[in-house]
Amino acid sequence: MKSKLGLIHNGDCIAGMNTLPEGCVDLAFADPPFNIGYKYDVYEDRMAAEDYLKWSRDWMHSVHRVLKPDGTFWLAIGDDFAAELKVEAQKIGFHCRSWVIWYYTFGVNCKNKFTRSHTHLFHFVKDIENFTFRSDDLQNRVPSARMLVYNDKRGNPKGRLPDDTWIIPPEMVHTFTLRPQDLEECYQPSESDWYFPRVAGTFKERAGFHGCQMPEQLLGRIIKTCSEETEIVLDPFSGSASTLVVAKKLNRQVVGFELSGEYAKAGAVRLAEVSSGDELTGAPEPTMSAPSTWQKRSTRPTKSKRVKSHETASESLSEQISVLIDRGVLSAYAECGSTSLAEFVQDESAKNRFVCQCRELGIPGQTEFLVQRLQAVIERLPAEQQRFEFAET
Repeated sequence: MKSKLGLIHNGDCIAGMNTLPEGCVDLAFADPPFNIGYKYDVYEDRMAAEDYLKWSRDWMHSVHRVLKPDGTFWLAIGDDFAAELKVEAQKIGFHCRSWVIWYYTFGVNCKNKFTRSHTHLFHFVKDIENFTFRSDDLQNRVPSARMLVYNDKRGNPKGRLPDDTWIIPPEMVHTFTLRPQDLEECYQPSESDWYFPRVAGTFKERAGFHGCQMPEQLLGRIIKTCSEETEIVLDPFSGSASTLVVAKKLNRQVVGFELSGEYAKAGAVRLAEVSSGDELTGAPEPTMSAPSTWQKRSTRPTKSKRVKSHETASESLSEQISVLIDRGVLSAYAECGSTSLAEFVQDESAKNRFVCQCRELGIPGQTEFLVQRLQAVIERLPAEQQRFEFAET
């Protein structure tokens, strides 16, 4: 098995997985062809339904064989065969823990049906009683409304696990939404409907050689929650190699298979360019990384009465949470004892202490995101307050 690790093997994934020892993989993530006619360089993504289902059964059987008894399998699939593949996976012996919806913006525009803007993510385990789910790790928990909004002493200081569902807020100034930022209580990290932007062609994260690329932060959420450091992560359809890149950044061992020789070579280059401990690309909390549509509109010189009404409305829940998070990162920074922001940014140990303080306060996010948030908060302070002393909040 050691000779297989750290590599993307060029060839058919079923034949490749059959060369691996039984029960050797801790986590498998598969994003197979959806059988919708997408043009890959060496694979025709248009099979008869019965042939596609038979092929899917075959490769999922191979995944089941190589997984450890407590192993986890995540499957990304489109609408066309989501229900069928869930049933087939369960027939093989997998147990479904969650049916997650990945929602994204800028889906491919359609003329005769609603634009597709989501992918199904099935969380399967091999043993219903024994599997990895790092629920106590602070990086996999989220702050609760009890903590952030209501200051309720019953709130767990360690935060809580994400929800598996969401509800559209009933009280909204606007009766329609354009972007996820406009939904105050939806697409939280704790819910089973996840929002991450699709990796579009203009994104810095885009690898460029493969048309279907998963966001690093989405993959990071799965890998951090369902595997331990140094464990083995398998991707039978390596494609752009994002799963393996993220796993390596998170200090996991990796093994992948890719039918296309060109994709395998390009993916190997991506994999070689990253190291354990590198930050993941993208915003951990994407709905917080950009202003809402209506906030942006409200900055225009000419404002409609409707926008003015929105401005004078009571502070929204998302605004309250944002203010509390800003206070929290300032408080965490103060605890680090740095004399200046410039020194702090260059001091890795101070940043690590800062992140630990943020986690204790229930503030989610990776180091890069939290430091950027802190810099933005300080930049908004008046000049005379930028060398501030903190009082209790």
